[in-house]
Amino acid sequence: MPSYLVAALVATSVLAGCSFDSIVGVVDPYRIDVRQGNYVDQEMVSQLRRGMTRDQVRFVMGSPLVVDMFREDRWEYVYRFRPGRGDVQQRVISVFFVDDLLDRVEGDVQPAAAAGSRADTPERSRVVEVAPAADR
Repeated sequence: MPSYLVAALVATSVLAGCSFDSIVGVVDPYRIDVRQGNYVDQEMVSQLRRGMTRDQVRFVMGSPLVVDMFREDRWEYVYRFRPGRGDVQQRVISVFFVDDLLDRVEGDVQPAAAAGSRADTPERSRVVEVAPAADR
């Protein structure tokens, strides 16, 4: 009888050892959401107007994450969101200046008219028409 008991204990421990990965998969530690960069939403982009100065753009959008010293007329706003569980999301918005005045905006943003109309995923590169500044 004791030999059957020992064999049963050995078989149980072998089976428990094989299923250890599935037990660890169920007991998964909490992972925090990591947000990096500049969060830019549609409301901020819709406030931009062609002809705005760099200071006005910085006031609306915040300081850019990347300012290339070789291309001073381009600012990059990069936002990366890594949830604890799920896929990484990244958004890149480029702001272009001509003669220190805002000329155009490109990136992962949608124009205000089409913001809620598309059900599929947005394209990675999109040009947003920036309205001209109102006469003062």
